[in-house]
Amino acid sequence: MVKVARADIPTIDAASAPYWEAARQGQLLIAECSACGKVHHYPRPFCPFCWSEDVAPVKASGTGTLYTYSTVYVNDLAPFKERVPYVAALVELTEGPRLMTTIEGADFDDLRVGMPVTAVFRPVDDTDPDSPYLTVFTPSEENP
Repeated sequence: MVKVARADIPTIDAASAPYWEAARQGQLLIAECSACGKVHHYPRPFCPFCWSEDVAPVKASGTGTLYTYSTVYVNDLAPFKERVPYVAALVELTEGPRLMTTIEGADFDDLRVGMPVTAVFRPVDDTDPDSPYLTVFTPSEENP
């Protein structure tokens, strides 16, 4: 049986493998550049600021603020259409980088730009024991 590619399953390569393994363990990784000292997210083998290849994964706090968001009511792309409505969001991590994610575990009417959020991790596919884990966020009382 041929496995059909799913739009919500990430392509894991050598540069991103540590990120996905950390997510499975409940930890958010970002990358730090030894050349310029800046941190960035998403996993890649070079610094997007100075182009140095001297980057290494570092543990992030897993906290941040809701930078912007949109409630998605229509998405015809499987498997997202089974999840509507959901909240697509951009979260600014305490460390600085912003990442695309979803906000879960909150009433849509309670969401506010600037509110504190905390990372949680869940499998992309609950039915697959080898499924990669996603970093999603939930509202939190406050960030440390």
